[in-house]
Amino acid sequence: MSTAPPPPLRNWAGNVAFAHTAVHRPSTLDELRRLVRDSPRIRALGSGHSFSRVADSDHALVRLDGLPSTVDVDARAGTATVAAGTSYADLSAALHREGLALANMASLPHISVAGSCATGTHGSGDGQRCLAAAVRGVELVGPEGDLVRLGRDTDPDTFPGAVVALGALGVVTRLTLDVEPAYEVAQRVHLDVPLDAVAERFDAVFGAAYSVSAFTDWNRSTADVWLKHRTDLPERPWEGGRPAEEPVHPVPGMPAGSCTGQLGVPGPWHERLPHFRPDVTPSAGDELQSELYLPRGEAARAIAALRGIGHRVAPLLHVSEVRTVRGDDLWLSPAHGRDSVTFHFTWVNDAEAVVSVLAEVEELLLPLGARPHWGKLTTLPARDVVAGYERADDFGRLARSMDPLGTFRNAFTDALFPRG
Repeated sequence: MSTAPPPPLRNWAGNVAFAHTAVHRPSTLDELRRLVRDSPRIRALGSGHSFSRVADSDHALVRLDGLPSTVDVDARAGTATVAAGTSYADLSAALHREGLALANMASLPHISVAGSCATGTHGSGDGQRCLAAAVRGVELVGPEGDLVRLGRDTDPDTFPGAVVALGALGVVTRLTLDVEPAYEVAQRVHLDVPLDAVAERFDAVFGAAYSVSAFTDWNRSTADVWLKHRTDLPERPWEGGRPAEEPVHPVPGMPAGSCTGQLGVPGPWHERLPHFRPDVTPSAGDELQSELYLPRGEAARAIAALRGIGHRVAPLLHVSEVRTVRGDDLWLSPAHGRDSVTFHFTWVNDAEAVVSVLAEVEELLLPLGARPHWGKLTTLPARDVVAGYERADDFGRLARSMDPLGTFRNAFTDALFPRG
């Protein structure tokens, strides 16, 4: 096991400098268990694509990408058990070779499976829940180096609190996911769709394909709508704007070479559901990100509110994306208990200016029931964030029972769930 002196370590975007004292990269499960047992404080670090301080630690950090990267398929049970440090790009390629698929993927396939599930990250689609909702079983290392296994069927009272868990219950080592037979997706983009039509015919627009995203900057009157149609499902009639005649990037003016196939050409599920190609490794992003989940029924009001301050928002945006997510029962999922619409903002890398405008956005959307993404920027105080989760107290109790000495806590989780 290698233990590095603390190098200058930052997240993918560079806006978070981790306050760690050491970074560990065990190569076996036994090494990881001993490391956790002997550490007073430790946090797992995934691919570093979070923009918040959710993964930060002023003690030790542990990377899991040195552990064996296994994908164990049980086709009969409809599951795949995957090492936590595996990326969705690697997982999807392994599943596709077996003729299997995930129902959903996020925009970027390079993020780690464990980190994505721990923070409630999602893809898009009226019928698609967040990525963590596919988890059927969790294996983690507890504070004594003990190996803990929890399952959807075996632990129904606690399992919904153990998947989107912000790293506060232990170091996740493996996840068992629901899988299904492989399928193909054809992706089309409609340009210049009026935002009035998106708001007024919201169900028609976002029900027009298996996965739908709308991109805008809130100062123009239109959006570009990306439609990902699953070819084994019936077509859903909707026409708006004008069909793109060449591939486009979500950010206007950017080259489309890093994007997944468009123009209605069918391709494997994992090469169409993300916006970006799995075989193109993204460079460090000169950007900041935030995202807010609202009840789906508030979509039109939220769109109107954002258009009202579009002149303030647009100068600081690369692009904003609107998506839908089906509700789930996971205690800390931002889509817990309600079908949701999400408003994602990819900002320029100017923290001071972005925070000022983000505060305006959140002031408008919080009264509509907004919940911020755990891994992205927010200006909301912890008490306002937690107030949006009816099972927050239950999660706090679960964390204290599984980790009584706070081995896996950090300032981020302490602010949300005090030690009591």
